Amino acid sequence: MEVLFDKGASHNAYPVKLVYMHSADDLPYAAQAMFVAPKRSFKHAHDRNTLKRRMREVYRLNKAQLYSSLETDNKKMLLAFIYTGKKIEDYKVIEASMLKLLKKPFKA
Repeated sequence: MEVLFDKGASHNAYPVKLVYMHSADDLPYAAQAMFVAPKRSFKHAHDRNTLKRRMREVYRLNKAQLYSSLETDNKKMLLAFIYTGKKIEDYKVIEASMLKLLKKPFKA
């Protein structure tokens, strides 16, 4: 995954940042995602888990659109969703941010 952060491109939509990279690896699925909430901003594990759970749920409900667009292009991607906000936002705010990120075009 360190290659993703070194060579990947990114998009921001507060409070979530998306780092992505097209992969030549033989991944079992069209996309492989990770979700990050920094310990520096959220000292309690339950706060970090809450944020990651919310991001995972938005991704789970909306990944079908992403998968269909990737499968038509026959591409594989690595994705990292990083929570950059300093306070815990509601699910609706995180959802709006992630939907905006998933609808942006992924440049090669």
